[in-house]
Amino acid sequence: MKYAIGKKSLAICDRCGQRYRYLELRKEWTGLKTCPDCFEPKHPQLDPTPPPFEPQGLHEPRPEIREVSGVVVSFPVVNSNTFSLEPFLPSLFARVGTVTLGGDVVTPITEEVTGVSATGSVGAVTASGTGTSIAATYTVTVASYLGANKYYIDSVRQDTVSLSEGSTYRFDQSDSSNSSHPLRFSATSGGTHSGGSQYTTGVTTNGTPGSSGAYTQITVAVGAPTLYYYCTNHSGMGGQANTP
Repeated sequence: MKYAIGKKSLAICDRCGQRYRYLELRKEWTGLKTCPDCFEPKHPQLDPTPPPFEPQGLHEPRPEIREVSGVVVSFPVVNSNTFSLEPFLPSLFARVGTVTLGGDVVTPITEEVTGVSATGSVGAVTASGTGTSIAATYTVTVASYLGANKYYIDSVRQDTVSLSEGSTYRFDQSDSSNSSHPLRFSATSGGTHSGGSQYTTGVTTNGTPGSSGAYTQITVAVGAPTLYYYCTNHSGMGGQANTP
């Protein structure tokens, strides 16, 4: 259907009731046709953006527990990710005696279990060497919040963490969302994006963020300042790390 051009037509404003040229009227978001003086644009707050999705559930909240009866193990506390007695346990159930492991705990040498074959309990297991005790491991993921990427520490957006002097903490970046988001520390909020420098005392890294085994690890020095974790590639992603 074709309509007239309306160059000389007149119309009434739906709000003030005054007469105007037809082509001067504008259609509002309410459906009314109003004059230029009465026209009201739609306020942005009438179309609020939906809140971002923030998952609340924990992945595997209960750790797997393996019960082993009849084995007494005595050794210095080491990093469970690098040293495990599991390969030795099958041979311990049927023998009585003492197991002594020499060398670095992270890469122990192999020793035979000596004693009398029996069905009783095994003797003491002793491990000697050096290792690193991890006080806590934080799982790091990256997700968008209000249109910008943010770090989530154990599923909490930009969580403030507490690090004790002399303890070692690992920030696990193996989740694929960490790709291109290396986590580092600085004594300045925002790190190098805010004119600060990277804090490297006691800090070690492993692997590429977003791949298996990737992490940033820090052993907090005595007297360390309040630290801030940040992404070396993007600003506004990190949070605070208190060092009481």
